[in-house]
Amino acid sequence: MNIVLLDADTIGRDIDLTVFEKLGNVTVYGFSSPEEMRERTKDADVIILNKMMANDYTLEKASHLKLVCVTATGTNNLDKDYLAHRGIAWRNVAGYSTECVTQHTFAMLFYLMEKLPYYDAYVKSEAYVNNTTFTHFSNVFHELWGMTWGIIGLGAIGRRVAQIASAFGCSVIYYSASGQHNHPDYERVSFEELLSKSDIISVHAPLTERTEGLINRRAFQKMKKSAIFLNLGRGPIVVEKDLADALQAGELAAAGLDVLSAEPMQADNPLKRIKDSSKLLITPHIAWAGVETRRRLMDIIWHQIKTFFDTDQPSA
Repeated sequence: MNIVLLDADTIGRDIDLTVFEKLGNVTVYGFSSPEEMRERTKDADVIILNKMMANDYTLEKASHLKLVCVTATGTNNLDKDYLAHRGIAWRNVAGYSTECVTQHTFAMLFYLMEKLPYYDAYVKSEAYVNNTTFTHFSNVFHELWGMTWGIIGLGAIGRRVAQIASAFGCSVIYYSASGQHNHPDYERVSFEELLSKSDIISVHAPLTERTEGLINRRAFQKMKKSAIFLNLGRGPIVVEKDLADALQAGELAAAGLDVLSAEPMQADNPLKRIKDSSKLLITPHIAWAGVETRRRLMDIIWHQIKTFFDTDQPSA
């Protein structure tokens, strides 16, 4: 069996991939252009990819291909009709990053809510050296206990965030963009009610027709001016120009983003003009990227390949 990893840099070079050699011949590429992908998949039985497009152009020469494995949950990069026409199976991975993304959600929240950029700079400036008291009150923050946390997208990650937010003493409400999800432990509300009631709003939803552009100028204007907004779902759920305008207009207190509409960040992204880290925190799509998380991801991929060839293929 020939296994080809086409964009291994998207999972990090610190992840040991030698276990895949137990399944067959393994070829690893850090990155592949569409043109390179056409050539590199010619003899592949299995390809592993993250962001590469799998379609009639990139896979035209892949005459032996039986399985496409995506090292992510989203599969927008797969032309599923084409794969079905060719009889090529595909697998994605879900549920591997719940703990890590939840952890990052709270890391972003506390960084913004407790004004950590300000207090770190205050101490490093040595102003604290000559302070007359042991503490400093110039930039106040509040307890999380008693706040209302609004969640958009109550899937596995959203539910885990809700569970921990509840442990911190928050009242959790949620909005279901699909209208199909109900949870007995949390109050489901309308989108408008979530916006107006929440002290913290976090997005953990997938990108769909219902969620694209959902968080726009009108949404920001309905939020509390003291609200903190977090997006750990998908970048295009937020209209970034509207967020930049809302932050500059003081329509919300702060925002934390781990995802952007285009990644890597583009030179014309309107959020670039917000330089104040106490108002805007952007991390480069790392919420999922703990070492254990990435190891778990590739372990799932390994088992998917093994299971597929052990059970899904007819014997010779």
